[in-house]
Amino acid sequence: MNMHSLILRTAGHFLLPLLLLFSVFLLLRGHDEPGGGFIGGLVAAAAIVLYLFSMDIQSARKVLRVDPRDVLGTGMVLAVISAIPGVFRGQPFFTAQWWEFTAPLFGEIKLSTVLIFDIGVYLVVIGSVLTIMLTLAEAEE
Repeated sequence: MNMHSLILRTAGHFLLPLLLLFSVFLLLRGHDEPGGGFIGGLVAAAAIVLYLFSMDIQSARKVLRVDPRDVLGTGMVLAVISAIPGVFRGQPFFTAQWWEFTAPLFGEIKLSTVLIFDIGVYLVVIGSVLTIMLTLAEAEE
């Protein structure tokens, strides 16, 4: 028997894509201004937890599509990989590196190891929060 309210289910469906989009905005904004991987990851995890509360565990896992522990591990690997390019340039471990290039459709693009690290943190936060929340939700059933 489904005990969830219609208003909560509707809000969960409506807010999930908006919160995920906002979390990506916070992620991409973070290496130049306040925000970044940690707060973006918290917002993304909160979006999926809201969906979990409004629907059920299977629906939340379907939205996530992968095991949250895999997301956590991928984030850890990305964070460590972001530290390596500085070593190849004769600089200390975790020294930020920047690359600029021109893309035909997007114009000038700046990429950095800082962004790769932020994406790693983003994935670690999502994976760890969702691992905890989904484990607690499954223990309740």
